[in-house]
Amino acid sequence: MRLVDTHAHTWGPDTRDLPWYSADLPPEWSGPYTHTDLIADMDAADVDEAVLQPTTIYGRGERANECTIRAIEAHPERLWGVGVAEYFQAESDLRQAVRRVTGHERMLGIRFHAAFEYGETPGEMDRQADWIADETLAPLYDELATQGATVFVLAKPEQYSTLATLASAHPDVSFVLEHMGWPDQGTTATDELWTDVEALAEYDNVYVKVSSIPRTSDDAWPYETAGEFVRNLLSWFGPERLLLGSDYPWLDDWASYRECLSWIEAAEYLSARDLSWLSYRTFETLR
Repeated sequence: MRLVDTHAHTWGPDTRDLPWYSADLPPEWSGPYTHTDLIADMDAADVDEAVLQPTTIYGRGERANECTIRAIEAHPERLWGVGVAEYFQAESDLRQAVRRVTGHERMLGIRFHAAFEYGETPGEMDRQADWIADETLAPLYDELATQGATVFVLAKPEQYSTLATLASAHPDVSFVLEHMGWPDQGTTATDELWTDVEALAEYDNVYVKVSSIPRTSDDAWPYETAGEFVRNLLSWFGPERLLLGSDYPWLDDWASYRECLSWIEAAEYLSARDLSWLSYRTFETLR
């Protein structure tokens, strides 16, 4: 069965040509994790394709996108990408930025680090941040709809209502809530704050990424604790609006690349149909 990892990261060495904005690296990392490294790990884990999410290493803008596009063009049959931009700028510049990011045929859309203060790179955590719903960003969503692009949102539970507002106001834009709504460690699948994600299922243009599973679970592979979250999401959204992602190598101190994805093989509650949607079919509807 085809397997698409919809949430992976790569970055190159800190060079004059493509310098790092910060050294915000995964735990235990000090150097690069290149697209060549990722492809080798994908081959070893039987992963067919992967979607590169931007990291904070290159800040917000052209450096991050350049890193992603270089990786895609090195492996045009294996990799897809998501970009970033300076979101608060003049309307004409904002629209142009969206067109520039999504102009490459394998760039799927943009990412919002919504749970952080807005800045050149994600700042302090702000669980109440609502900058993604600022009225000055209306042209951004209009242009995203025109380009058929997707918005990937890293949000905490307190921000689900903001995402609901956006999904309602922009029905022609697809929104993907990353990492199952990013519950904190210790949060259970019955905690009221996290279960508010069910309200987002009302909007057909909202999808959820089942990713960063080892971080969410309190136990080892195959992460049965995290399965409680997945069962709820299946009930609320159906498999047709769920995507599988690893978040590797940000989880390198939790699990291997294969373990980040292979848990679905041991999840007895997933039917063959569920597996196909999670593994690649939902991705096909968005790309």
